[in-house]
Formats: sequence, C-alpha cells, structure tokens
Amino acid sequence: MAGAAENKVLMIILAILIPPLAVGLKVGFTAHFWINLLLWIFTWIGGVIHGLIVVLK
Repeated sequence: MAGAAENKVLMIILAILIPPLAVGLKVGFTAHFWINLLLWIFTWIGGVIHGLIVVLK
C-alpha cells in the first residue's frame, strides 16, 4: 500500500513541475495530453490545474 501512496505523491509533484509528462504517464498520449501541453505552453497554471485534475482522478 505504501508503494501506491508514494506513486501518487510522485505524480502530484510531476503534475506541478512538468504537467504534460504526468498526464502522459497517467493516460497516455490521448487528447488529455495534447490539451495539457497547450495549456502548459500558453498558461502555465492552466496546465498545472489540468494536470492535477487528471492525476488525482
């Protein structure tokens, strides 16, 4: 059980620092990844918020 908690913490950290990477690891290279990449490029905080939503879903 500790492994799952550590993985979630790592994913949250990645979602804050590099949101497209976290989203790509979580759901693959789907529409969520491309939306997040565009949000991250144009509005950093938008990418972080979207990344956290996808990772915590």
